[in-house]
Amino acid sequence: MSCAQEEWGVRGLSGICRVTRAVERAAPRAAGQRRKAASGGSHLPRAGRAGRVSERPSVRVSERQRVRASERPRVRLCHPAPSPQPGPAPARAPSPAAPAGLFQLPELCLPSLQIKFQDSQRRLLRRHAMIARGHSQLWLALCTFGLALLEDVARAVPMDDQDYYLQEITNRDHYYSFPYPGEEFFPFTEQPGEEGPIRAAEAEERPGFKPSRKELKQKKNNKKGKSIIETPPDCPPLGLETLKITDFQLHASTAKRYGLGAHRGRLNIQAGVNENDFYDGAWCAGRNDPYQWIEVDARRLTKFTGVITQGRNSLWSSNWVTSYRVLVSNDSHAWTAVRNESGDVIFEGNSEKEIPVLNMLPVPLVARYIRINPRSWFEEGSICLRLEILGCPLPDPNNYYHRRNEMTTTDNLDFKHHNYKEMRQLMKTVNKMCPNITRIYNIGKSNQGLKLYAVEISDNPGEHEVGEPEFHYIAGAHGNEVLGRELILLLMQFMCQEYLAGNPRIVHLIQDTRIHLLPSVNPDGYDKAYKAGSELGGWSLGRWTQDGIDINNNFPDLNSLLWESEDQKKSKRKVPNHHIPIPDWYLSENATVAVETRAIIAWMEKIPFVLGGNLQGGELVVAYPYDMVRSMWKTQDYTPTPDDHVFRWLAYSYASTHRLMTDARRRACHTEDFQKEDGTVNGASWHTVAGSINDFSYLHTNCFELSIYVGCDKYPHESELPEEWENNRESLIVFMEQVHRGIKGIVKDVHGKGIPNAVISVEGVNHDIRTGADGDYWRLLNPGEYVVGVKAEGYTAATKTCEVGYDMGATQCDFTISKTNLARIKEIMRKFGKQPLSLSARRLRQRARQWQQRRR
Repeated sequence: MSCAQEEWGVRGLSGICRVTRAVERAAPRAAGQRRKAASGGSHLPRAGRAGRVSERPSVRVSERQRVRASERPRVRLCHPAPSPQPGPAPARAPSPAAPAGLFQLPELCLPSLQIKFQDSQRRLLRRHAMIARGHSQLWLALCTFGLALLEDVARAVPMDDQDYYLQEITNRDHYYSFPYPGEEFFPFTEQPGEEGPIRAAEAEERPGFKPSRKELKQKKNNKKGKSIIETPPDCPPLGLETLKITDFQLHASTAKRYGLGAHRGRLNIQAGVNENDFYDGAWCAGRNDPYQWIEVDARRLTKFTGVITQGRNSLWSSNWVTSYRVLVSNDSHAWTAVRNESGDVIFEGNSEKEIPVLNMLPVPLVARYIRINPRSWFEEGSICLRLEILGCPLPDPNNYYHRRNEMTTTDNLDFKHHNYKEMRQLMKTVNKMCPNITRIYNIGKSNQGLKLYAVEISDNPGEHEVGEPEFHYIAGAHGNEVLGRELILLLMQFMCQEYLAGNPRIVHLIQDTRIHLLPSVNPDGYDKAYKAGSELGGWSLGRWTQDGIDINNNFPDLNSLLWESEDQKKSKRKVPNHHIPIPDWYLSENATVAVETRAIIAWMEKIPFVLGGNLQGGELVVAYPYDMVRSMWKTQDYTPTPDDHVFRWLAYSYASTHRLMTDARRRACHTEDFQKEDGTVNGASWHTVAGSINDFSYLHTNCFELSIYVGCDKYPHESELPEEWENNRESLIVFMEQVHRGIKGIVKDVHGKGIPNAVISVEGVNHDIRTGADGDYWRLLNPGEYVVGVKAEGYTAATKTCEVGYDMGATQCDFTISKTNLARIKEIMRKFGKQPLSLSARRLRQRARQWQQRRR
């Protein structure tokens, strides 16, 4: 029986073709062996030669043969039946049972091949009786592999004329051989057909790289009728900036030194202050000639669609590539350049070193490796670049490595980037879903008049409950650090859904805490970054406000006032260690203060926050105060607060529950390795900043504020949001729960009325806090035993020993204090309309001397 031949409508399946050719070449040899066996000769291959019989012969295919192979419309999957031999047909023996080791082919797996199971069984048994067992089993394994490969590829790689694996067996060039223009092999291009012009138009019209919101649908008539072809969305970045592409997947022809190696050629990577170290700001070739390249190994078949490039990040030099070629390969041995009708495509590169430039490929290419070959560069510089590759990995269900590393989420949330209007609409949706626990309000306006919206989540939204701590998350102080903004929007959706689902952890947190979420402090800056799109805003577009101010460093410098007072003990101007007043010059209208900063200060003064986190991007670390060094002669120096032990615990509580921050295997985002501190860092030991929000919050209010850097990529692609949510979800919740550590209580008078503005001090800690308007307070402390004191104007001081345990929940530590005698006298005199005499100290001393003289 001859092998069935089916028109599958899938071309370029060279894996099937290669299996088929190997089987077809073995057919004449097997036929000769059968003829010799029929004539009485025993020429069956020995067991030791079975592997030699099934060995795949080397294939050397000319260019013309390769074209024919790629254009072959049909695929022969099985070995054809041998030609009938002359002479009488031998009597058919009864079919014995299938020998052990033979593959039993079920009938349902071959319907499209039109091969009946019983005929296949008889043919296999005849071959088993006539040739060696090893050769038969290998032939069956090859045929079965061909069927499985056809099914997988037909399902996962629906390309038109692609022979993905042909060049792997026809080319064995040296790994580092340079692809000269004369060298050609057939590119793995996706034939666009009717979809090509549409996709090209989209690439030209798109102002920036943004994910498509809806899948484009195109109707197409065929012989059977109408069918709808859905064009997939734009391919996301492979992950050079987000570190999904490891250092081992990056290679280059040469490098100036290790610090400028291929592993530094990542989009938006930043150089250190000392550029001659291991952390420089790009890949730089060791020589300036047109034979240099940098290569990315995707580790699986990928549909490449575009390339984004930057120059070298440097304060002292200017280096960038002005044009380049793109080449692809399946084995990194033989390469093909992106071509058009006139020859190799030369893509236009950068004109300066920081602004990213996107080039979409004319036709998507399917391959495993992609290589960038610079052709020209800045004449006063050298070959240096940073890059990101856009591509869609093709699904491979048989690859355990990729399936094991795929990140999925079960949360039904809105994973996309939201502009200002969409953010506002999302807040309304959450408020409509959970009206009993949410409230939308605004704290002010931006420079362009956009309202700074916040969402409150509490069991009694809109009012402060006595004994309930206040917590906040803010994000977007730098408008281009978008990930924190989206994480807060995802958090408010998650908490609403979990509350409605009855999650006891979330229900308990909402009932015992008043939570405020402010997702966008700088909406004007975000609007600039959003218009540029993901990956194309560079490192700083949208960072500042509309009037060019960095909000994160725009708060009053209270550190200098405190330290000058402590250093000059005899100074007439005494500064308290807490609630330091804002200087008058800062409050003047002529001060360089952003309207957004003033709105945040008023918000923090109005609400008695206990703990807060401001989400930022570009790194993966939690920074705690102080952020400013005490010595004016240093730029980096560990500068602890009196509550350093508490801040370190708070930072570690977030970092330790993050999926990546404390992972010792991950590489540094840019230049700093924070693993020695378990993903945390003192702000001043990292880089000094005057007037940070963390230092201001600690010295002017009761709030302990930390900066949480949630990712290496400031503006990740929309497809990365589910994974980033999984990385940060537990950390966001755990950090909120830390507001219930330490001690809490109410300071009352003898009549049970709360005393506002009372000072709460802890022995051994040179930083006090104050009670709120209702006399309640919260003091964050680590587990231990503390002597706590309270004092208020007109009241007697009191102390108490309070013990903080390891279990979650603050220790109740209330105080009841009475008024002093002088305060009582003043109260009585005011009650009856008389004022007590206020004598000067000098007059009192004179009266005392006169009284002593009279007694003598």
